[in-house]
Amino acid sequence: MERWAPRLVAFVVWALALASVAYWGLKATAAPSGPQAAVAGPGAVAVDAAAVAHVLGSVGPMPVAEVNPSTRFVLSGVIAEHGRQGAALIAVDGKPPKPYRVGSLVDGALLLQSVGPRRAELASSMDGPAAFALELPIRK
Repeated sequence: MERWAPRLVAFVVWALALASVAYWGLKATAAPSGPQAAVAGPGAVAVDAAAVAHVLGSVGPMPVAEVNPSTRFVLSGVIAEHGRQGAALIAVDGKPPKPYRVGSLVDGALLLQSVGPRRAELASSMDGPAAFALELPIRK
């Protein structure tokens, strides 16, 4: 029996090696199965919504939904001082909030006009009327 032990071990090792080669050989030459997903990379093609609507049977121009500009901004914190001084933490378009001092440009043509307790007002100029006000959410 002592002579057969090394032969048996060698046989098992060679059988496993051949099985592994056969498995990976079949895996490499087999056609892919199942659905294939296409992933759009950074150079993805832009889609013209009007052209797609026309192809799908739209007759007139597509109505454009007006976006309330106040929904783009979220007030996260306020430091209100006496007079027109202070700062506010405002998040724009879902980005992390940034600090803005009164009078500084927040986004595009809107600037932080004034701050108060739990409130910040944005306007197109410091002297004009406020375009809208942001309120801190009430925490329970």
